[in-house]
Amino acid sequence: MTARTLTVRDLAQIAIFAALIAALGVPGPLSLGVIAVPITLQTLGVMLAGAVLGARKGFFAVLLFLALTAAGLPLLAGGRGGLAWFTTSPSAGYLYGWLLGVLVIGYLTSRLLPKYPFWPALGATVLGGIVMIYAIGVPVTAFTLHLPIWGALVDASKFLPGDAIKAVVTVLVARQVHRAYPGLIPRRRAVTASSATSTPTSTATPTPARASDE
Repeated sequence: MTARTLTVRDLAQIAIFAALIAALGVPGPLSLGVIAVPITLQTLGVMLAGAVLGARKGFFAVLLFLALTAAGLPLLAGGRGGLAWFTTSPSAGYLYGWLLGVLVIGYLTSRLLPKYPFWPALGATVLGGIVMIYAIGVPVTAFTLHLPIWGALVDASKFLPGDAIKAVVTVLVARQVHRAYPGLIPRRRAVTASSATSTPTSTATPTPARASDE
């Protein structure tokens, strides 16, 4: 199986969602709790990237955003940017968790299309957009601040209500998008079926040449 190359349309969608994640950081971060990990709207952009674009394009959209941020552009909420936010910051793990989260959401979403039922879609979004991100973010926060995992996990619970709302919003928006623009996420079974039908199943039996009468 060969990897499908990215088209101009794919690249445009990747750029648009990278810009969306950046735009959701404009309102700025909200700091709650005792650990310096801010609450932002940018996780909503990550969830939408996976649910609308799928695993492949969504991953590249988040990766593009993170690469530009690491290069120094102030794209994180509050105008933050630079390598320090990926190394010594207590929130660094959540940024890496975005990459895993968008992959999980995109992969599971592709399995739910074209119907995309609400509750399974919400479960997929919660698994990728909350569980997977926390699975990386919480241990990194604990390691960076020399805290026990339990303490970092308790403090991270401040994110849960907002992230749950983001997951619901993501599913509602994605349902409308996929209804209006089917085919944004190519389904694996559809690709396999089309490749199978394009493969010749039989070969013509050569007919022996008749000797000419002399």
